Amino acid sequence: MSAATDSTVDRVYSQLRSMAIGYEFKPGEKLNEVALAKRLEVSRTPLREALNRLGIEGLLRFQPGKGFFCRDLDVHEIFHLYELRKVVEVAGARLSIARVQDDDIRQLLDFLDATGPEPGERSVAELVDLDEAFHERLLAMSGNTEMLRVLHNVNARIRFVRWIDMRLGDRRNTQLEHRHILEALQARDEAKCTALLEKHIERRLDQITSAIREGYAQIYMGAQAQAAA
Repeated sequence: MSAATDSTVDRVYSQLRSMAIGYEFKPGEKLNEVALAKRLEVSRTPLREALNRLGIEGLLRFQPGKGFFCRDLDVHEIFHLYELRKVVEVAGARLSIARVQDDDIRQLLDFLDATGPEPGERSVAELVDLDEAFHERLLAMSGNTEMLRVLHNVNARIRFVRWIDMRLGDRRNTQLEHRHILEALQARDEAKCTALLEKHIERRLDQITSAIREGYAQIYMGAQAQAAA
């Protein structure tokens, strides 16, 4: 594959990834590859390569003989992804207790200071980006790049639900929990750090169900608004 083709695939992959994460396609909707190729001004070959990558990552569904489909907003799948996220981040915190440098912790505390407890004028998407950045930098302190790769994928697959969480939640409390987690890590208190992190990440099935119900409302109300415009 030529460098030019690689660049085209990367561009199309990035565009489709954003569309899939934000549910620009409706849950369960079959993707029209001809229409997508025209919309993205690309041939079918790089489009199919990008779609395959997203299918492997779990951001789209592929059915042999039928094509690619948008993911459903599945309560149990999201719940299992939150469980995976908790396992990975807590395991990472245990590794970080022994490996992290004090300067790395101070830099992340500075990040909390710089981004502040108040949402300010930031959009919900920007707030979720900041929250993901905190957790990925926290896990990076473990030095385990494979765990970080897993978390990056999980974050993408639960991002739509986290947008709902962020919109309805209390950022000041979230930021305070982040600070307490870091302070426990700084003190090398593994029991406290992991307990705080578990509680911070954990979501009950009914909480996820409520967020998904709100998510469906946003998707379809947005579609109705576009149709009426």
